[in-house]
Amino acid sequence: APRGRRGSDDAVGRENLNAVFESVEALRVNESTGRVLAEDWGTIDLIVCLGGDGVILHASKLFQGPVPPLLGFHFGSMGFLTNHPPDSMAQSLLQSVGRGKPVHNIKGGVPITLRMRLECTLVKAHNSVRNGGDGTAERSFTVLNEVLVDRGPSPYLSKIEAYDRGQHITTIQADGVMLATATGSTAYSVSAGGSMVHPNVPAILMTPICPHTLSFRPVILPDSVEVELRVADDARCSAWVSFDGKERCELCSGDSVFIRMSQFPVPTVNFADQTGDFISSLRRCLRWNEREEQQPLDEQTMKALRKISARTSDEGNGNGGE
Repeated sequence: APRGRRGSDDAVGRENLNAVFESVEALRVNESTGRVLAEDWGTIDLIVCLGGDGVILHASKLFQGPVPPLLGFHFGSMGFLTNHPPDSMAQSLLQSVGRGKPVHNIKGGVPITLRMRLECTLVKAHNSVRNGGDGTAERSFTVLNEVLVDRGPSPYLSKIEAYDRGQHITTIQADGVMLATATGSTAYSVSAGGSMVHPNVPAILMTPICPHTLSFRPVILPDSVEVELRVADDARCSAWVSFDGKERCELCSGDSVFIRMSQFPVPTVNFADQTGDFISSLRRCLRWNEREEQQPLDEQTMKALRKISARTSDEGNGNGGE
């Protein structure tokens, strides 16, 4: 291009870049909660995440309401949720704005996975409706992976009552229990013995941690449940709750955490497609079902096995012996 034209293009590029930086600097975050202010929801088109799963979780925490699409490049040690390799950054960035190569089985648009989140509210015992309160929430969080209630530093078992819309499900006597999303099923939940669930499955996983009974197995609940985890009134000790591994706080007897599906999922941009990314992460991060393949038998061994099989068959039909 002519020198003048190139200088003009460079000037336009700098103006566009400055406009982007000004938009980023204008993004306001509440210093006490670490969340993007509600009035800024919907002002961002795309979030590029460089790192591991912690970056995705941090972005989810920033946006407790609607979340812009997340484009994750794995620079960390695991990166289960960051499916895009760094050497495909240019291609992935173009794809995320609808200018990349066609994706298999996708016609137009950008392939994404909508990852369900959990809306969690903490209600203290004196505010609970059953104690004559108005049910006012002490704190609220929206989590992408899981909410965990455990015994904390206490040497005693935690005693936690689980309800669905007031109907008693079970009383949990264990080191703890977690409710996880399908996305969180491959995190803490799978380490505690839970199932691995495709992120498109609308489900909530209840996974106990070291339960004091062998019959308490992990269960998968529909996304329509509204679960209450309440520290039993006669529990020997308090419990502790954490949300995606953070915001840890104590629960005393009668305190509850209410968990239900959030209306604001997290959209993540796919590298291949929904199932392809999931299986790829299982293999890359968890070495799922990896083992050396069984080697075939040589021809001589096969002939010997056929003779043994034929002899056995004849004896079974009464054709063998004297």
